Amino acid sequence: MRPIQRTLLGPDLRDALALAAAIGLVGVSFGALAAAAGVPPVLTVALSVLVFAGGSQFLLVAVLSAGGGVVPAVLGGLLLNARHLPFGLAMAPVIADRWPARLIGAHFMIDESVAFAKARGTGPRARRAFWLSGLLAFVVWNVCAIGGMLIGAAVPDPEVLGVDAAFPAALGALLLGQLRHPETQRVALVAVTAALAATPFLPAGVPVLLGLAGLLVAGRAAPEEAR
Repeated sequence: MRPIQRTLLGPDLRDALALAAAIGLVGVSFGALAAAAGVPPVLTVALSVLVFAGGSQFLLVAVLSAGGGVVPAVLGGLLLNARHLPFGLAMAPVIADRWPARLIGAHFMIDESVAFAKARGTGPRARRAFWLSGLLAFVVWNVCAIGGMLIGAAVPDPEVLGVDAAFPAALGALLLGQLRHPETQRVALVAVTAALAATPFLPAGVPVLLGLAGLLVAGRAAPEEAR
């Protein structure tokens, strides 16, 4: 039994650690950017612990630091993470058999942990892989976000380092992998254009909602074989 377990867990643990290291780098970026943009440390830590969704965290901090309200920031985060609804339906049997454990596991259901588990089927190994990658990612993300926050707090002038452009650049990098099909790219381009055109006329955060709504339309417009 033990040799079999080592055979299954060894590569998974190695891969999960490598995945967590990559996530940690993004966590450092988030913490540094949030601190350099003047986000209170309590809010930065709360976002990492309670939200634990990189894209939504970057978006929420970007909107707030630009002077936007809480409502567009929260709505933008919800739109960006709408994909977790089908994730939850597909992953529920993998995460756990009963709803209390599924509820806890949902907090660790990020893109990386879902992909990590699904690559290992639907059996016990997939369940171990999900919890292993999700818990490691959660711990590493939060530790690295705090470390990045300490680094960012030492930056005297965030605009000198281009922090104002770092948030949209980070969000673009997070979304770039979703825009593979030409039809999706065209619709997304229209959404980005509309958001940019609305920026001078609408409160901070609202143009972001327009862009995210366009991405949702793009996702529905893409042919099935491209998804």
